[in-house]
Amino acid sequence: MEELLTAAGEVFQETGYENATTNAIAARAGVSPGTLYQFFANKQAIAEALANEYAAKNRDVHEGLEEIDVAQLPLHELISRLVIPFLEFRRTAPGFDALFTGSVVSPELAARVQGLHTQLKHRIERVIRVRSPKLPAETVQTCAETSVRIVKGLLPLALEGTRRQRDAGARELMLVLERYLGPIDEPRPRRNVGNR
Repeated sequence: MEELLTAAGEVFQETGYENATTNAIAARAGVSPGTLYQFFANKQAIAEALANEYAAKNRDVHEGLEEIDVAQLPLHELISRLVIPFLEFRRTAPGFDALFTGSVVSPELAARVQGLHTQLKHRIERVIRVRSPKLPAETVQTCAETSVRIVKGLLPLALEGTRRQRDAGARELMLVLERYLGPIDEPRPRRNVGNR
């Protein structure tokens, strides 16, 4: 099953969800279409299983970030700690964009797309509220939505091309976020480490 899902992600990435076929997925996985149908009834079932896998990996990335001291880290370090694991997840999720931005998706898949978008937006809202507690709720929501759109817009720079180009794109993405969020980020109070 894992090989079929990996093959499906690759095929979705190369041809788009709409143009992908179960025959192409089976061929990429090195199995017969009959073998594929033992596990999945159709392309939609494969897409649903792949979407579930990606959603679980995305959730794991977010849960792994719970240990970050959001209030105390310098903004550039906080952004790096949030963005780099997200980029690593995206680099290991072929077909994510085709699956989550395809025009022909089921209502269930469309709801899952919106859920991932909302999850990312809420995480950014929480970070902004912790770091800038005096901001009005509407401003926090606007800044979080804008941050999500910045990430979505610049993501191809961090995911495509040579390793050097991807690294440069990741740096640019983080720099843009830092420059956007910097003006609303309140200065961190210094921690008292005690006098000796």
